Amino acid sequence: MLDSASGADAAGLMDRIYRRQRHIYDPTRKFYLLGRDRLIDGLAPPPGAHVLEIACGTGRNLIRAAMLYPNIRAYGIDISEEMLTTARANISRSALDARISVARGDATCFDANALFGVAAFERVFVSYALSMIPPWREALAHAGEALAPGGSLHIVDFGDQRDLPAAFRASLRRWLTVFSVEPRETLEAELRAFAEARALDLSFQPLYRRYAFLAVLKSAKPHVA
Repeated sequence: MLDSASGADAAGLMDRIYRRQRHIYDPTRKFYLLGRDRLIDGLAPPPGAHVLEIACGTGRNLIRAAMLYPNIRAYGIDISEEMLTTARANISRSALDARISVARGDATCFDANALFGVAAFERVFVSYALSMIPPWREALAHAGEALAPGGSLHIVDFGDQRDLPAAFRASLRRWLTVFSVEPRETLEAELRAFAEARALDLSFQPLYRRYAFLAVLKSAKPHVA
């Protein structure tokens, strides 16, 4: 579901980047998309939970989550139809078609109810995607809106790398630019402001000398009289 010309432009760019890359994405990305499994291990969804990944790519994370938590129903959106082609094939190969659904959607404006018939999710996660979405603040806000009461939003992405050697940091930034990736250096401060404005509890954990970070934002459970 693409609701604007800018969304269509973004979809076209992602399709061009991943038309060939999708075939080697998972074997190559495991070496530098660090912390993804730690995020999934920390989801701890309740039985029967609806779990949404925003920018699900090849479906790798959804498959791992569905295998780790056999009592959940998992969903994913991605703006790239090329990536979704690979995701659907991987999900089918894993015999998880009945438990994982994916659809094309823009992270900044998707309608989960229209796509999946689910209005809110107990767990929402975003893995190495905010650094690729130019209107990433809008994507973050929309992810928060998708949370069910008492749910949590989990994010892993590139950090500011300030504790790494300068030469390595500069080389990494040049390489990431090739794939339209831009680490969000203000993200920690903005997540704290985001959490405060929405009465969310934030846990922010730098990983691997600030190469990456893992954040969890938890919403309060509804009060029962």
